[in-house]
Amino acid sequence: MEKIAVTTTGGDAPGMNCVIRAVVRTSIYYGMEIFGIRRGFKGLYEDDIFKMSSRDVSGIINQGGTILKTKRFPEFSERKIREIAIKNLKKRKIEGLIVIGGDGSAKGAYSLYSDFNFPVVLIPASIDNDLYGTDYTVGFDTAVNTAVEAIDRIRDTATSHERVFIIEVMGREKGNLAVEIALACGAEIVLIPERKMEWNEIFDEIEKQEKRGKVSSLIIVAEGAGKASEIAKILQKRFPEREIRFSVLGYIQRGGKPTYFTRTIATKFGFEAVKMLKEGKYGYMVGIKGGNIVHIPLKEVVSGKKSPSFENLKLMEIMAI
Repeated sequence: MEKIAVTTTGGDAPGMNCVIRAVVRTSIYYGMEIFGIRRGFKGLYEDDIFKMSSRDVSGIINQGGTILKTKRFPEFSERKIREIAIKNLKKRKIEGLIVIGGDGSAKGAYSLYSDFNFPVVLIPASIDNDLYGTDYTVGFDTAVNTAVEAIDRIRDTATSHERVFIIEVMGREKGNLAVEIALACGAEIVLIPERKMEWNEIFDEIEKQEKRGKVSSLIIVAEGAGKASEIAKILQKRFPEREIRFSVLGYIQRGGKPTYFTRTIATKFGFEAVKMLKEGKYGYMVGIKGGNIVHIPLKEVVSGKKSPSFENLKLMEIMAI
């Protein structure tokens, strides 16, 4: 291949810029022309494509977000929209595409490959860490560290005032992020979409914590498992003698400087994706398993499901004794 393109799609994740940097510089190293597509699949449809140089990615390895910008574009599910996108690539003689994003991006990338046999490689970038086939996605480690740092500070005031604190973190459909945050910050309870807890179970657990002499508790809730504000109201009614507070971390989890681990896997993923296209291997996602770089067929990625670590969830519960 002589010409390839790169884009970031869907929700942003820290480390996307690291991937872009690696893709651009690896392409140049191999003597390939590299094009950037602004605002994901929307920009691909609107022909917002430009040639990139090594200098375009200078000084971005430490920056969160994405210099290519990103947009959610549900219209990309329509074949006629994708046909225009493919035409925009072909008229520039672009022969391969690297898509950086999460589960929605995986579906879009797979549709370009399966419907038009266009060479596509996906790089998993999502704070949710919910893509099948890889141990980690770009941005997950940073998001966990950002959340844990914030929650550690909340723990200080929770302990000082002997309060129960409910912390709402991201995760509309998956609890992967919430479980790892809960384990790392020493939470007493975690609520996730994949495991329904009845109110009586939650009440009983708080009472057990009190009997063990705990003067404060942390409850981590994935946004898809309930709203922290509503949970706080119900708990306050059930425990009127306790001080119940809540906090929503929100979009703070998406931004910030990428951690060492995020930067490292982002760089490795970017390098590997370009190498794959150069060698004629496409229709795959780059991932990491047991510390090794792996290639997972996009068909498996979009059809598979990645559950939270129930081992880590159990470990969190044991550590809450």
